[in-house]
Amino acid sequence: MANLNLLNIPDDLYEKLQELAQAEHSSIDAQVITILQNALAKKTQLTEEERRKNVPKLLEESRNRRRLNPADFGLPDSTELIREDRDR
Repeated sequence: MANLNLLNIPDDLYEKLQELAQAEHSSIDAQVITILQNALAKKTQLTEEERRKNVPKLLEESRNRRRLNPADFGLPDSTELIREDRDR
């Protein structure tokens, strides 16, 4: 795991980090990691416009999956399995 050393942190920012860490019953290091993870997660999320552009592609993939034949994957036909079960 990598280390990150921060220099010249403003006193007021450090105090806010301390208060947050105490309120969350965690260390300042843990709080900084959480804040960084949340900030990066927000940056990597798709915008509403990007999601809307992906909808047609997702719908097409969904339609293609419905057309798949279980036999193509070496799976038995469910109709046959149900018949066998009823015949028992």
